[in-house]
Amino acid sequence: MSDQRAFIPGASPATWLGVMGGGQLGRMFAHAAQAMGFKIAVLETTPDCPAGHAADHLLCADYADPAALAELGAQCVAVTTEFENVPAQSLRQLAAHAFVAPSADCVAIAQDRMAEKRFFTGCATASGVLPAPHHLIERSSDIDNVSALLLPGLLKTVRLGYDGKGQVRVATIAELKAAFDGMQGAACVLEQMLPLACEVSVLVARSADGLALVYPIAENMHRNGVLHTTTVPAAHASADAEARAQAAALVFVAELDYVGVLCIEFFILADGSLVVNEMAPRPHNSGHYTIDACVTSQFAQQVRAMARLPLGDVRQHSPAVMLNLLGDLWFGAAGDATEDSPSEPAWDRILALPGACLHLYGKEEARRGRKMGHVTFVAPTMMAARASFVAACAILGIVP
Repeated sequence: MSDQRAFIPGASPATWLGVMGGGQLGRMFAHAAQAMGFKIAVLETTPDCPAGHAADHLLCADYADPAALAELGAQCVAVTTEFENVPAQSLRQLAAHAFVAPSADCVAIAQDRMAEKRFFTGCATASGVLPAPHHLIERSSDIDNVSALLLPGLLKTVRLGYDGKGQVRVATIAELKAAFDGMQGAACVLEQMLPLACEVSVLVARSADGLALVYPIAENMHRNGVLHTTTVPAAHASADAEARAQAAALVFVAELDYVGVLCIEFFILADGSLVVNEMAPRPHNSGHYTIDACVTSQFAQQVRAMARLPLGDVRQHSPAVMLNLLGDLWFGAAGDATEDSPSEPAWDRILALPGACLHLYGKEEARRGRKMGHVTFVAPTMMAARASFVAACAILGIVP
């Protein structure tokens, strides 16, 4: 697709954009695209999905279904993905009919932790950062060559791991062997656990003509491998660390020739040094704050990039704290809720808090660990944003 003309939204005939995947990221993308005048087609394997509820057209089929891919490609001028586990080959097939952003090659790198680490390592001279020390384990005998310096560490599956899934902490060789056996033959990578000061992420958007814009650095706190809160501006990242992370992100998108929104996660170590962790080729949970705290949300930015429209202003106008809302909140934390009788949290009390912006994803069944929504607190000062956040945690019965 060499033609670089913009895809201008139109009503008659409608200008259609496509999304591979039916989760909440696709839902929020659809809302942003529809606000700009586009119509949205979603390809998803299950009919009852958050993005499907918002889409103008839902194709319910496997991500690799040739007929569904042909229909999506014929209907849409451009297609994106809302999660990285969509088959890269499906994106390659779509690219024969529509502009695909990000490209299949970019998504393929993010789908494979070793390919991702090789990419980061290859960029190290220009970016100034490396991934954590690591070792590929494809079979049990590979453990014999693991350096003791890599322990304690995290054993992660090379493919299909996210939100803490496919990850086990190990402290000894015996634990490593047991954990690898538990992965049922999946290739894994062992990463050394490092002395962290904080975890941060950088959102960067790049257009088809090579212009790249980077959002303010976000500080993330995880619980049980799942993002708990995002705070922007970052509380514990120095100006120097922020500048280095943003500069590295710009190197990565340029080297990938990336189009769209890319999220890169970094570790800031206790000594101030920076380590690159992983990347997500799509809008990201840690970027949800941009909906309410920035001129251009990450989802509107993704629309602009894939439609070859000018990128939007990434300026943050309000300090923000974003809190993930997991399905656990429906069980036990709200009055007499039980496993058999979940109870809706007190959203009226949350919305009464200053600066509270509630986003629920339309998922009818609450399950423990399931992302049901998020709430972002914006205010003129970080102190005020955090005060509302702390008050919300008390209402929801969770530790801030």
